[in-house]
Amino acid sequence: MAAKIKKGDTVVVLTGRDKGKTGEVIQMLPAEDRAVVRGVNLVRRHQRQTAQTEGGIITKEAPIHVSNIAIADPKDGKPSRVGFKIKEDGTKIRVAKRSGDLIDG
Repeated sequence: MAAKIKKGDTVVVLTGRDKGKTGEVIQMLPAEDRAVVRGVNLVRRHQRQTAQTEGGIITKEAPIHVSNIAIADPKDGKPSRVGFKIKEDGTKIRVAKRSGDLIDG
């Protein structure tokens, strides 16, 4: 099955404490059906000091389940479902169900 959400997509959070926030997908974890979204689901972690990193309490993004995010419609930025269309040359492209706009170029 083709991936409906990919790295680099702009998504909207549908549920949870970050509901309504928009962000870019930094990383996809397909084995766990989760995505890491910039600025969403921020958690504070204690980190020991190493030669490369400073110690202390750091804030970073935790993965969020893909069922709780939706693609932002390219036209108006509201949540949309993802559909697929086959072009004349046989390539498969993603389209937003809300407006019918292409998601990937």
